[in-house]
Amino acid sequence: MLEKETSNTTVLPTLSRPGLLVMDVDSTLIDEEVIDELGTAAGVGERIASVTARAMNGELDFRDALRARVALLEGLPASIFDDVYRAVHFTNGALALIDALHGHGWKVGVVSGGFHEVVDRLAVDAGIDYWIANRLEAADGRLTGRILGDIVTKDVKLESLRTWADRMGIDMGQTVAVGDGANDLPMIHAAGLGVAFCAKPKVQQEAPYRLSDRNLVRILDFLE
Repeated sequence: MLEKETSNTTVLPTLSRPGLLVMDVDSTLIDEEVIDELGTAAGVGERIASVTARAMNGELDFRDALRARVALLEGLPASIFDDVYRAVHFTNGALALIDALHGHGWKVGVVSGGFHEVVDRLAVDAGIDYWIANRLEAADGRLTGRILGDIVTKDVKLESLRTWADRMGIDMGQTVAVGDGANDLPMIHAAGLGVAFCAKPKVQQEAPYRLSDRNLVRILDFLE
């Protein structure tokens, strides 16, 4: 089901000109949360899933929550990413949406609080144009429980949307942002069309548009 805030009168992006759609990965581009899948493999699935749910609803600082969850993965073999990659599934309609947008001269980016070790392969499979994610440290073939480099936060997601739009030479009115978690809200508010996709309660309350039907191709229904 498509929903719109009644007070929202924004002119929506159009498929008749080049545009950019940026979406979250976990629970948006794919059905699963990769960090939760890793937690299950490490035998701490329930502990990690509980923190994930609270972080995505904006109850916890994302950086702190991610570091705490990643620390629980210490000792996992780095090969676990192969297993997780094979276990996750593209959300219904995701590939059809990407193909349709490409057919109209649009580009698609993904911004993930998850991990390059899985996102890189998903991006290639889906034909994604731009992507960023976190990277986990490994030593001697095992995860150390630490993150390499800067963490992809809500601010990084927003900046990526703006940077990629600028690279394409389009204004923000021709952008779409889609996500389900609280760290997606800044980019959802900044985009020409911001959609809470089967989102956490806080995101559904604050996003200007909502899609509760778990079929990403329905995003096209918003576009002219």
